[in-house]
Amino acid sequence: MNPAHRNVLLLAACQALLLTVGVTLISINALAGFMLAEHKILATLPNVAYVIGSALSTYPASMRMRRAGRRAGFLTGAMFCVVGGAICALATSVGSLALLCLGTLVLGVYNAFGQYHRFAAADAAEPSFKAKAISYVLAGGLVGGIVGPEISKYTRELAATPYVASYASLCLYALVSMAIASRLDIPRGQEDASRDGGRPLSEVMAQPVFIVAAGVAALGYATMNLLMTATPLAMGFCGHPYNAAATVIASHVVAMFAPSFFTGSLIKRFGVLPVMGCGVACLFACIGMALSGQQVMHFWWALVLLGVGWNFTYIGGTTLLTEAYRPEERAKAQAANEIAIFTVQAISAFSAGVLVNARGWNTLNYVAVPMVALCAIALVWLAVRRRAVAA
Repeated sequence: MNPAHRNVLLLAACQALLLTVGVTLISINALAGFMLAEHKILATLPNVAYVIGSALSTYPASMRMRRAGRRAGFLTGAMFCVVGGAICALATSVGSLALLCLGTLVLGVYNAFGQYHRFAAADAAEPSFKAKAISYVLAGGLVGGIVGPEISKYTRELAATPYVASYASLCLYALVSMAIASRLDIPRGQEDASRDGGRPLSEVMAQPVFIVAAGVAALGYATMNLLMTATPLAMGFCGHPYNAAATVIASHVVAMFAPSFFTGSLIKRFGVLPVMGCGVACLFACIGMALSGQQVMHFWWALVLLGVGWNFTYIGGTTLLTEAYRPEERAKAQAANEIAIFTVQAISAFSAGVLVNARGWNTLNYVAVPMVALCAIALVWLAVRRRAVAA
């Protein structure tokens, strides 16, 4: 097998396990937080801690991989998952929200390392295969969308205290991920290309292509995170059972990653900006569906549209970002992009809990409208600039 294709396959498997952990946390974090929090407005605090852990670790993770290589970096990240899962299991067994937040903070470190799966695939692929490599790796998340919520249904009440077994299962996923990552064979020359020189980061970030790539990916992610994080709570407030919420989350994550099998081909055929524009249209449609009712069907369709919209804006943003940096600027440009994404994720994760408790599901969706509108404006702005330059 072509080495680049083999690496993509292994990275897709690692991505599947990363998303199995992530989707399990999406399914149970807010509910576990609601169970443990004295003030219920803090129910999504474990999700906030998870994103903060990711944000704080993004730059160190990039530097770790620049020095030691992608494989060593992914193994390090998986070790943090083992520790974080154990802390979360202990936290729920003793009833400590603070300890649960510490555990999800540590799990966020694993997530920070895992976000470089797609960049590792892009860096090791030939230019004609780059967009597809990113898409195929993210398609591995499809497994996580199916496995995570389904297993959480069975492990939720497996121990005497709810959610203990669910958090403990994350340690097993991490060990399997370590076994797979140890088989990666990414040439060190490709990893070391980012060691020296390049333009200042401020100059790289000032480019219109970087602003739009990072901005749309971040705002699309914030919209997705805002609505997704609040969905289990909102459905609970509407009287829908946990199994219905888990099914909606599972369908959402499938919709996030199933399009990845053809997103790269769409980008190659139609261009990255039109595909990102379709993603923005799906986000608007999601909000419209969410505001039209609060039956399980409305939540299901809204979250499916949200997943597809995220896929197109995220993969499109990642592909567009590769146009913004030179090989020697790769590590710092990728880290800056991830920090931007995790920063808005942290804000949206905390806002989700506050808004859905204080103002309800509809208000949450109204808050998302300006973010999606900014994405649309940014894409039109870049398209007009490119057309002017071409003319």
